[in-house]
Amino acid sequence: MKILVVVDMQNDFVDGALGTKEAVGIVPAVAERIRSFDGRVLYTQDTHESDYMETQEGKKLPVPHCIRGTEGWELCPQIKVLCSEVPIDKPAFGSVELGRILKDYDNGEKVESVTFVGLCTDICVISNAMIVKAFLPETEIIVDAACCAGVTPESHRQALEAMKVCQIKVIEE
Repeated sequence: MKILVVVDMQNDFVDGALGTKEAVGIVPAVAERIRSFDGRVLYTQDTHESDYMETQEGKKLPVPHCIRGTEGWELCPQIKVLCSEVPIDKPAFGSVELGRILKDYDNGEKVESVTFVGLCTDICVISNAMIVKAFLPETEIIVDAACCAGVTPESHRQALEAMKVCQIKVIEE
């Protein structure tokens, strides 16, 4: 079984509170990757509550974003129309729940590969790729660089290099 994980393609990360032109730019490529993927597609959603500003993340990144139930929390429209799974809400950068779900799949039918696309390369994509690598150390973990964007182009590149060192395959086409 092949898995595609679409990380946090939410309005606030695309063109909202924490959006970037690079994030806007990858939306068509991510949508095409989802449409053409031969396997199961899972989605994550950064999910904060109304007390975000009192959390450790809120104190270090004082920009309210992805507050449950808001428009910014929703998947961006081009991705939302393709989403046939209930997204995995994640209150932190990485999702242990995602790791457990994939481990359960692997216990049933061997997971051949897990490919990551989405936002942000240098925070949530790298965090989730590393978590899945820990849960499935013998499974090929792939990051499609053309379908990811970081907080900045430089931090995007740094995250890709860090993942390569950790034996995560980075496709840069």
